[in-house]
Amino acid sequence: MPLKTTCIGAYPKPDYVPIRDWFQVGHDAEDYNDTVLRGWSEAPEIQEALDRATAQVVADQIACGVDVPTDGEVRRDNYVHYQCRHFEGFDFQNLTKRVLRNGAYVAELPTIRSAVRATGENVLVRDWQVAQAAAPDRPVKITLPGPMTISDTTADEHYRDPRAQAFDLAAALNAEARALAEAGCTHIQIDEPIFARKPDQALDFGVEALRRCFDGLPDTVTRVMHMCCGYPNRLDDMDYPKADQDSYVQIARAVDGVADEISIEDAHRHNPAELFGLFERSKLIVGFVTVASSRVEPVEEIAARMAAILEHLPPERLIAAPDCGLGFLGRDLAMTKLRNLSQAATSV
Repeated sequence: MPLKTTCIGAYPKPDYVPIRDWFQVGHDAEDYNDTVLRGWSEAPEIQEALDRATAQVVADQIACGVDVPTDGEVRRDNYVHYQCRHFEGFDFQNLTKRVLRNGAYVAELPTIRSAVRATGENVLVRDWQVAQAAAPDRPVKITLPGPMTISDTTADEHYRDPRAQAFDLAAALNAEARALAEAGCTHIQIDEPIFARKPDQALDFGVEALRRCFDGLPDTVTRVMHMCCGYPNRLDDMDYPKADQDSYVQIARAVDGVADEISIEDAHRHNPAELFGLFERSKLIVGFVTVASSRVEPVEEIAARMAAILEHLPPERLIAAPDCGLGFLGRDLAMTKLRNLSQAATSV
């Protein structure tokens, strides 16, 4: 049997999608606010274009041989803020200025001004239903930002207590996840890239918050968790600051088993062999193609890395994927990388 394949989340938006991605405007705070934060829309007149784009990106992934595609996040301006717009407690009009990533850039962020609560709107159910209709023969995975990642990408003017904030966020996210499961979604992914950047905080309360996100989901749902090590500012920005490579090793045993599948990067920089043995219960989704480089990894190169990891994991516990979302690559390059990934997974 070939290795199972999946994608992580974002896919290049078709040109006709009227919503910009957060990474298309770089770190210019004014441009981001005007173009992305205030330019986002759920107007009825654009829903047909968004539905068509969702069907297209799902079909692209299937054409490339992906077993578990995502909806491509084509409706989302920013995968964190999109979810926050549908929770109580967030203010998207009166933004708060913050210096982020050790002074790397300044941003004005949506602000938590009251307790975060789910609204019952369950917007992701609609997103999943549109995507799943385009994939009648396989499940479509839906992604949600995790509590720590939401905290890192918004400003808090209410809680002043990271733990309390994380647990309220987890409760709201759990309501969304339960609604997805009730609608029939069988693959639900929580993204926590901040785990790799703040492993001490992850171990203190982040892993428990992640567990609460999945609370009460039926056994029919595959619980997935993704933790990448950072996103670049542009394609072929290969020297962008990444999380400490040792973070995965610090977190591995604590997060193992909290999710059925755990997604980690490996293509941008290979992990040490001992990491894979630290995961004894969860399956590993491993990144075999980069998302920040336009270089196309040959099938043979991908297959060789798969074979190396299979020395430490049985094939039924290894799933092949890109490192992270594919939004920077553009459609042609993304599909080329996915085809090579799928061919390598079949050959191994």
